[in-house]
Amino acid sequence: MIDVKEKTALDRRYGIQVADILAWEAEYGRIKGRPIVLFDTGWAARWPDAEDYLGTGRRGPGGVAELSFPGITADAADFLANKREVRAVGLDTPSLDMSSSASFLAHRILFDKNIPGFENVASLERVPPRGAHIVALPMKIKGGSGGPLRIVAFVPDGV
Repeated sequence: MIDVKEKTALDRRYGIQVADILAWEAEYGRIKGRPIVLFDTGWAARWPDAEDYLGTGRRGPGGVAELSFPGITADAADFLANKREVRAVGLDTPSLDMSSSASFLAHRILFDKNIPGFENVASLERVPPRGAHIVALPMKIKGGSGGPLRIVAFVPDGV
């Protein structure tokens, strides 16, 4: 679990960088063993205020340009997929990609490697930086590109 709340508090549209991952590794050790990597942006605390969570109260095509929330940069997605070979990636925002993305590169990079992405994950502040066991149980939707997910973290004693 990589905490980037300090960065997102300063920039609603912060893009999670490779440097954020490397800074976490400098403190906790290299990411290895095909883990699930989660990012705590602090965005879950904005829920259920949709305007604060999404950055706008407008809906439909007119509201898309006003969306404002953090996400994962293409470089960070590529790093996680190809340099750290993660099993899955999740965060507490409405999308893996930053709100300003029109190309959805984080999605495309991760999904191209068959790495699922978890969005709108709650209670990440309760997950330690390492040592938790994550169980993610998606609802199977035939022909769907996504679906609701039940995700839980088991935290061993002493972590």
